[in-house]
Amino acid sequence: MSMFTIAVDAMGGDYGPSVTVPASINSLNQFPQLNLILVGDEAKIGASLKDSGWDLGNNRIQIRHASQCVEMHESPSKALRNKKDSSMRVAINLVKEGVADACVSAGNTGALMATARFVLKMIPGLDRPAIISTLPALEKHTYMLDLGANVESRAEHLFHFALMGNELVKAVEHIKKPKVGLLNIGEEEMKGNEQVKKAAQLLSDSELNYVGFVEGTDIFLGDVDIVVADGFVGNIALKTTEGLAEMIASRLKKSFTSSFYGKIVGLLAKPVLRAFKEEIDPREYNGASFLGLKGIVVKSHGGADTLAFQNAVKIAYLEIEENVAGKINAEVERLLTERGR
Repeated sequence: MSMFTIAVDAMGGDYGPSVTVPASINSLNQFPQLNLILVGDEAKIGASLKDSGWDLGNNRIQIRHASQCVEMHESPSKALRNKKDSSMRVAINLVKEGVADACVSAGNTGALMATARFVLKMIPGLDRPAIISTLPALEKHTYMLDLGANVESRAEHLFHFALMGNELVKAVEHIKKPKVGLLNIGEEEMKGNEQVKKAAQLLSDSELNYVGFVEGTDIFLGDVDIVVADGFVGNIALKTTEGLAEMIASRLKKSFTSSFYGKIVGLLAKPVLRAFKEEIDPREYNGASFLGLKGIVVKSHGGADTLAFQNAVKIAYLEIEENVAGKINAEVERLLTERGR
């Protein structure tokens, strides 16, 4: 039975070990084939493990001390230059050295991307990484990328994003031919800028199951598995979704507590509302993968609680199990070989 090892940046995020340590313990209970290396302040991690009731003699968790921590709003360039012994950097180094199979961090996104790209390097043939995650949809969920790794992307980059997303979804969701859509301001061929039109042509000429342009509504309502966009547009779409979800939740709570009749209706609707909340719970969708690197790195939301961070660890585990990075590398190599003929 193969064992997998994930390096966890235990100090990253808004809550550090108070979240990452119990989430790590829960992940070990979830996956018997998993070992973890918790990276960060050894004393703080050890205390959190003890408080969580973990047997410190159990070698499924190891602690790797790191003397520094990257702050949430720290400049990526400064973090890369001045924080060489940060919990984030050490965790990524463990992947580079082959000690760990993946890294999970809730730390500063820009610093994590810059450090991962510097340490792990890009897969040959790719020059832009992409951030991918799932969003809740009407019948299932939709994968979307890029969610913010690149402010500007050429048509070729969008094609590469689709290629990488396709390999991930094939591996993790076991879908033979995922449906790929390109985010645009309309479904008609004449709409969109030149970048999007050129990307559409590349996708149409490829072996991917490209279904054409999709609009913002199709992220949640359409029959598509992967939505491709540049990082500027993708990140705005993601943050808009998060804001809308919070607004709806707040409005519902206010409606059901502002009057006596509202409270009665809210009490009657409680089972339905609970089921609805579970279906769209953002914690269940926490964990964004950095694709294109020569290694697996998963970013958790900085404000993640224990359940959310545990889900990010789950994503890293599944990507190791399905050899997602290796499959992307093989597909890119095959594509480049065919183009060179």
